[in-house]
Amino acid sequence: MKLKLYIVFIVGALGFLTSCQNYLDRPPLSSITPDQYLNDESQLAAYDVNMYNVFPSHAQWTFGTFGIDANTDNQAGMTYDNKFVPGQWKVGQSGGGWNFSDIYQCNYFLNKVVPLYKAGKITGSQANIKHYIGEMYMIRAYVYFQKLMEFGDFPIVKRTLPDNADTLTAASKRAPCNEVARFIIADLDSAVNLMQPEAPEGGTNRLSKYAALLLKSRVALFEGSWLKNFKGTAFVPNGPNWPGKNKDYNANYQYPSGGIDNEVDYFLTQSMDAAKQVADNISLVANNMSAEADTGKAFSVASDANPYCQMFSSVDMSGFGEVLFWRRYDAGLGITHNVPVYEQSGNDGIGLTRGLVDDFLMANGLPIYAAGSGYAGDDYISDVRKNRDGRLWLFLKQPNQVNVLYPSTVGDHATPIEPIPDITSSSQEQKYTTGYTIRKGLNYDAAQCANGGGYTGAIVFRAVEAYLNYMEAEYMKNGSLDATAQTYWREIRVRAGVDPDFQKTINATDMSKEAANDWGAYSAGQLVDKTMYNIRRERRCELMAEGLRWMDLIRWRAMDQMIDNPYHIEGFKLWGPMQNWYKDSNGNSTLTYGVGDASTVSDPSRSEYLLPYEKTSTSLVYNGYKWAMAHYLHPIALQHFLITSKDNDVTTSPIYQNPGWPTQANTLQRVTKGYICFC
Repeated sequence: MKLKLYIVFIVGALGFLTSCQNYLDRPPLSSITPDQYLNDESQLAAYDVNMYNVFPSHAQWTFGTFGIDANTDNQAGMTYDNKFVPGQWKVGQSGGGWNFSDIYQCNYFLNKVVPLYKAGKITGSQANIKHYIGEMYMIRAYVYFQKLMEFGDFPIVKRTLPDNADTLTAASKRAPCNEVARFIIADLDSAVNLMQPEAPEGGTNRLSKYAALLLKSRVALFEGSWLKNFKGTAFVPNGPNWPGKNKDYNANYQYPSGGIDNEVDYFLTQSMDAAKQVADNISLVANNMSAEADTGKAFSVASDANPYCQMFSSVDMSGFGEVLFWRRYDAGLGITHNVPVYEQSGNDGIGLTRGLVDDFLMANGLPIYAAGSGYAGDDYISDVRKNRDGRLWLFLKQPNQVNVLYPSTVGDHATPIEPIPDITSSSQEQKYTTGYTIRKGLNYDAAQCANGGGYTGAIVFRAVEAYLNYMEAEYMKNGSLDATAQTYWREIRVRAGVDPDFQKTINATDMSKEAANDWGAYSAGQLVDKTMYNIRRERRCELMAEGLRWMDLIRWRAMDQMIDNPYHIEGFKLWGPMQNWYKDSNGNSTLTYGVGDASTVSDPSRSEYLLPYEKTSTSLVYNGYKWAMAHYLHPIALQHFLITSKDNDVTTSPIYQNPGWPTQANTLQRVTKGYICFC
């Protein structure tokens, strides 16, 4: 059977302990998964593809993967996020991420297929069967990693369970976060052992051994960073006031490696080993530093175009070796998205922050503030791009750039020439929230701009992350950069059009200045050293708008400083010469400020830079973003405690709440020393 990887095979998704009708014991609908199902190679392949919806992609009416980093110090959406307003993020009555529907689907497959495979009862190519089983181990690992990032400690459920309240309640016991990470790594090891370097069908539209290795390096780096940066807090096993100690099943917990420092070392080593296997086998896509947007003409042959730019915007990404896994779309089948339309306008209301833009180096490897950097300033967006890191020069939009090079079939929502940023629009599609927007992912074919009709691919895993993971893990583990890490770093910088002498950058770095731009300058409220910071800077710039920023910020523990020192999200330098862009035919400004809810922009007396969330004093973030320690993890909704308790007494539930959160829903909150109090 020829499998079209973008066609969804429907399987029922069921929850875990959400109601008496929704237990893990229930099999998928018999009409879809009969007893004879999962006995053939093609059926395994189809079931796996159905589970691909757990990975990020370009959803129909969103900015897709390019918008995931909104509500960080990298990108800002049209509205602020309550997690930066301590007291506004509250425990829910029900719902949230504490569910097991995707885990159930993975377990159903593995519990049925692995015994059949070992018994030789699945027909088809044995190599392919092994690969598809490996895919499911990787999918389960990915799902569990989302739970690890959201909740830390989490139940490890490997099997479908009988419809028995006692059994299901017992299965709700939370494993310490490092044990969850070890379980994920074990699944990924199984995936690596079973999967082929290239998928048997579908190419990089399917998961592969290298994708599994990349995910392993990501998970291990996350957990190693988390344990190191949160050591001595309630957010790690056996830390002061760790809530797991309050339950008898975790009361005597001991690290399998003998202590938290050894555990950190274990995870960092795992990350390095997995990352190196990817980086040593997968080369980076070339960047010829040509920009179609600036030349204003279509290239006559494909070799004239810039592969690095095209990697993020092509319809077919199979020709880019750096892309390990991506999702294909198909206009003929109606499987489309709206990213191309948003790319040619306001990025779906999601702008780049000044902090991110200022963090990019000059092409000569110097920070913008360093003597001799050659920085042209930020009076105009065109000035910001001059002589900068190629990733900023290529991907930061400026007015009058060309957005359409192939206009023979013009989509009804194409914007052929980049306009002046519309910073006052109320339209999600047209709004330039910060004044800064990206063209990373822009496809120059106007046919892509039929409203909701785009069909460019969406990258899920890209090999350059392995290079970055190795660099960071090696430095965290050993306090230095070995020859391998140095080689990887130079390769990334050369590809970016930046002087490969990273020591030059480190020497010129002033951490007091970087602290104003980048939450990643901090861990646990303290500035990190200059080498670590520049490793983080490289990661920030290379992975801009690829959906990994929040993961990095929480594992770095990068927001403690905002408990006492609010951070102001800024956009471009509105109150300089660019304010003249916003005048009517009589020369009068079209911008309003200082008039309450009628204000369209922030007051210049507060900052010469646009403050998108500080237009009115009634905004809850008018005085900047603040932080609470509890917000590094999500709260667990009250419902989950009640249904696993005796007589609705939440203290009898095996589940414990995350640090700083209560077991009451929607409780009035105040903040004390960065934690959430409920009074």
